[in-house]
Amino acid sequence: MKVGLLVNPIAGMGGSVGLKGTDSSEVLEEARRRGAVPMAAARAVEALRSAGDLEAYEFYTAGNGMGENVLKNLVERMVVVYDPGRTTSDEDTRAAARALMGVGIEVLVFAGGDGTARDVMDAVGDRVTVIGVPSGVKMHSGVFANTPRDAGLVLRRLRVDGLPSRPAEVMDIDEAEFRKGRLSARLYGYMLTPEDPGLIQPFKLVLGGGTEEEHKEAIGRYIAENLRPGTVYILGPGTTMDAIGRELGIDKTLLGVDAVRDGRQIAKDADERTLLDILADAQDARIIVTPIGAQGFIFGRGDQQISPRVIRRVGLRNVIVVATPLKMKDTKKLRVDTGDPALDEEMRGYGKVVIGYGTQLVAPIE
Repeated sequence: MKVGLLVNPIAGMGGSVGLKGTDSSEVLEEARRRGAVPMAAARAVEALRSAGDLEAYEFYTAGNGMGENVLKNLVERMVVVYDPGRTTSDEDTRAAARALMGVGIEVLVFAGGDGTARDVMDAVGDRVTVIGVPSGVKMHSGVFANTPRDAGLVLRRLRVDGLPSRPAEVMDIDEAEFRKGRLSARLYGYMLTPEDPGLIQPFKLVLGGGTEEEHKEAIGRYIAENLRPGTVYILGPGTTMDAIGRELGIDKTLLGVDAVRDGRQIAKDADERTLLDILADAQDARIIVTPIGAQGFIFGRGDQQISPRVIRRVGLRNVIVVATPLKMKDTKKLRVDTGDPALDEEMRGYGKVVIGYGTQLVAPIE
């Protein structure tokens, strides 16, 4: 099987430092100034290591950090079809994808986020099957596997079982608006991806309505009335979390991470370093998160500031998941993709979800 590998070397760098993406050179520079480190290559390696016998694939890729550096430690042979400059851009992604199409690849595996997916789609359209290795901050599109490991399993199933492909949504997220706390999303187009609902995530559903708001308010009241004195609460992003913020009387960041203690907001739109500094002096802490609609992710999609180090410092027993009944109706299971496979494995099993005032249900976590 002829496989194209394309890595966006800067994808996801803004997540842990609270910048919600790196779609511009200015934001990338700020991410580096804050200490962000590349992560896409490591996630691409994780994907390929779960893809079975790598000698069964014929790999084509782009030079240096766009794929070559990943493959040279995994396989004996590869063909580099595009040589990027020292500093890569979205045009390099599109040019590399076009070059990979030119050699007749059968599947394109790419590591990045929604921005990378849009660039790939600009180049390949629906002419080849793609598998997205989730490596960005924003991954609302339906072309991504649930985890890097799942991406490799999908590639293996595509080769061994001949999985059919289906059109999947590529979502366009306005990153500038996202950083301001406003989610501006639209359907950008479609690409083909293997049909495996167990391994490929659905695109994000936006759930709303009056009944939804009533449930969110009930959840918010329940959380606000049951806060423990002296305990640090780390609040993840989302509209349900925004409702909790309103009940607490704080200026909650809709698409960011905040921290509260004794009813007072002690951090707004915090990055990983800020959270770790707060936790260093905390005697007790909790993390409250809500799953992304339909996809079910509670960690690893837009909340990378709540990193594996933050989660371990707080403790798995102190993670609180909240969601409305309608959201859980469409969310069959919760998912985790923290970037730490060992931590993900520890979290798998079953967990409680607060779905109303004093009401909980048990949901599987994968």
